[in-house]
Amino acid sequence: MSTASREIRQRNEQFSTKARAGKNPINASRKEKLSKQSPLGLWALGLVLFVVVGGVFFEAIRLVFL
Repeated sequence: MSTASREIRQRNEQFSTKARAGKNPINASRKEKLSKQSPLGLWALGLVLFVVVGGVFFEAIRLVFL
């Protein structure tokens, strides 16, 4: 028996064990995990980047014209 067929058999066994136990036998996708996550952190990061980039841009304009 090759290792590939042994791995497939082992994964099938794990899948059926989880399914019989009533648990979700498949792992959630990245998209599903991100949809459950709060978007507040992303908004905060965007705000910080906006302030920093805006400050750098403002200082560059100030140096050029003054």
